[in-house]
Formats: sequence, C-alpha cells, structure tokens
Amino acid sequence: MIEQCPLISNRFRGFLPVIIDVETGGFNAKTDALLEVAAVIVKMNEQGYLQPGKEISFQVAPFLGANIELSALEFTGIEPFAPERKAVAEADCLKEIFKAIRQELKYQECTRAVLVGHNATFDLSFINEATARNGIKRNPFHPFSCFDTATLAGLAFGHTVLAKACQLAGIEFSNQSAHSAAYDARKTAELFCCIVNQWKQLGGWPLSSAND
Repeated sequence: MIEQCPLISNRFRGFLPVIIDVETGGFNAKTDALLEVAAVIVKMNEQGYLQPGKEISFQVAPFLGANIELSALEFTGIEPFAPERKAVAEADCLKEIFKAIRQELKYQECTRAVLVGHNATFDLSFINEATARNGIKRNPFHPFSCFDTATLAGLAFGHTVLAKACQLAGIEFSNQSAHSAAYDARKTAELFCCIVNQWKQLGGWPLSSAND
C-alpha cells in the first residue's frame, strides 16, 4: 500500500503556498503594466518536506493605457511590444494560473492560496489590481496575507537580497537569468522550501505533532 503524502493544509493553517513573481513597467500597480507573471505551486513529500512543484509562466501584453517606465525596461530587459514575446492578455494569463491553483487547492484540501514572493506585497498588489481590472471573480489568493521570502531570508541567512540569500542557502543563482519572472519565481520557490525545511530539521515543525 502506497502511503499518501501529508497534506500541505496541515502545515499552513489550510493555506496553499504559491510562489509568484511579476515583472512590471513600474512600481504603481494601478497604472503600470504587468509584463510577466510566473507561478510555482509548492508540494510536500512523504516526510513532510516542501519541494517546488508545477511551474506556470506567461509573457503578458500591457493593458490598454498602461504606463511603462523606461527605467523598468532597462532593468528587466523586456521589450513589451516585440512580436516574438507571444504575449497573452492579462485575463487569459490570470485565469490559467488561477485554474491550476484551484485544482491544487482541492487536491490538498486547502481553503485558500497564500502568495509567496520576494518582497511579496509588491507581487500581490499587481495580482490583485490585474484581477480587479479584468473583472475576475474567483481569485484563489488571500487578499492581503502573504509570505515574504525577503523577511524569511533575513531571519534565516542574514540577507534580504534574493541572489545573495540563495548563495548563502547553497542555491545556484545566475545574475544573467535574473529579472525573468519564471527564473525568479523558481529561485524564490527553492529559497522558500529551503527555509521551511531547515526549520523542520531544527525541530520547529514536527510532522507527528501537526497531525495529532
């Protein structure tokens, strides 16, 4: 008989952690373009350790009237209107990501997803604004709660910058690949899992106690 993996819902008070990274045309979620979105859904193995799971990423077409700061494009290297981007509309992108998350919520018996990000309030603000802008009713994320790996990395490794925190955690990180939503989401997922697993190894979350 195959033993079922422990449910993540038992670890995070019914929440399903989903790592999100966005690349944008600026810092204002209400006015600036959402240009890339990536999601990594976390899974748990038989021993109760977290692992990065399914990855989903999209190039996103700027919404009509969106502001795009040149400084943001110089930082990310994104060319928003390049035809080879194969960008999709915000609504299509979010609906696909939300569908995958809802399927995992059901499988893991979780009540809500919680966004995990590096400086997570930034990513959550863009997701929430894009959701509202497109009239999407079924947003699986908690509207304001989030897990911030910058804070967690500051606690665990004494550093808040993603590249440096990954280095201190023994996670390979390429500065040349950074500032791509897909790459940054993957590395943020690896960092989040590393910190949570390290806490478990130190005795901070015994699986047996959590399930009693």
